[in-house]
Amino acid sequence: MTTREENIRLTHVGKGTPMGSMMRRYWTPACLASELVAGGAPVRIALLGEKLVGFRSPDGSVGIFDHACPHRCASLFLGRNEEGGLRCVYHGWKFDTSGKCVDTPNVPAEYRVSEKVRARAYPTLELGGVIWAYLGEGDPPPPPAIEALLLPADQVRVSASFRRCNWLQALEGEIDTSHFGFLHGGGIDPDQVDPENIHSLSITDRAPRYHVTETDWGTMYAAYRAAPENQIYWRVAHYLPPFWTMFPDGDFAHNIVANAAVPMDDEHSMVFLWIHTGRTTGVRALKDGTPIVGLHKDEDYLPNGTGWFERWRSVAQPDNDWLMDRAVQASESYTGMIGVQLQDQAVVESMGAIVDRTLEFLTPSDRMVATTRRCILRLLAQMEDEAASPPGVLDPEVSQGARSGAYLAPAEQGWLEAYRDQLDKADDPTGVIAARREAAVE
Repeated sequence: MTTREENIRLTHVGKGTPMGSMMRRYWTPACLASELVAGGAPVRIALLGEKLVGFRSPDGSVGIFDHACPHRCASLFLGRNEEGGLRCVYHGWKFDTSGKCVDTPNVPAEYRVSEKVRARAYPTLELGGVIWAYLGEGDPPPPPAIEALLLPADQVRVSASFRRCNWLQALEGEIDTSHFGFLHGGGIDPDQVDPENIHSLSITDRAPRYHVTETDWGTMYAAYRAAPENQIYWRVAHYLPPFWTMFPDGDFAHNIVANAAVPMDDEHSMVFLWIHTGRTTGVRALKDGTPIVGLHKDEDYLPNGTGWFERWRSVAQPDNDWLMDRAVQASESYTGMIGVQLQDQAVVESMGAIVDRTLEFLTPSDRMVATTRRCILRLLAQMEDEAASPPGVLDPEVSQGARSGAYLAPAEQGWLEAYRDQLDKADDPTGVIAARREAAVE
């Protein structure tokens, strides 16, 4: 059971908190690259409890600042995006993308105060269709190297989705595999699924067994079920610090995905998702080819607003009960909600802004969640006691040992051996598998 003190350590991300300090060691996704238009209006960005503004100068360079102007604290969201920087509308002070003050037009020239002033700006990076910020101290670490972030632009779909809950709730929903057979597939009659589709086993056997372990990059589970011809059906997924998961809903060979549950503050999060466009998803149709009700639907968004929490909001929200239809629930869909993303959103937001984990009753089916919490708490303790660097900060390539998805393997083969075999022969559009193989030979 998670104690109240542990729950606070795991969920609170403000400056000076253990979790916030760890997250600030990493590059953090701030917004989609498409949100910042060259010469366009600044965008409000809430990140790790800080209120920031992001903008792209007319020359294409990106700045992410504390929204308060260092002169008199007027919001730089109101600023003019000009050639060479962002100009505060209060007194005309101008800051380049690094935060350097380049003009103080209301101050007599002989005072030369601009050299003494800087906006609190953060280093930025553009990678994988996303703008990243480094909110930590000192020089930034190397860029993240998760496989999905390295996909060619024409082979990846990138999205962002706002969630009205703590980041850990959003994350833990992605490493809980047994919910698939209920939340997403509970309305499916096992007798109607196509037995030739290996993913049908996630419906015909809704209580998988698990192997769970800590890894060089975080934690990993392999849920398993008996399959025909003396085989095992495996569904493998990962957690990578501080807020990354890779979910298993797809064929392992080309299931290149990454999910980042990024805290905006303690009670709101933005989920960034990278999906390889060539992946093959899991069970989606019945044996007669009929699409399964409840699974197929992209997320519907409200128009983006200008507020701190008005970007990438789903039309389905807590105040409209996530568009739940009780008639559909009684006849067609287990939840009465259509779409995997919506179903996941509803359950994690329904827990409240920050769930009280002391009230939980965990079982063996929750081993990955429990192991991941212990892993995070251990990393926090190591940072406090030894100033240790958590996985993936200075060694981002360690993440390339992680790939999620489902596959069949001989029953007599060990689970980690089967995983390594599948990884070695998986599709490799980014070249990371070949690079790792070459490094091992050297």
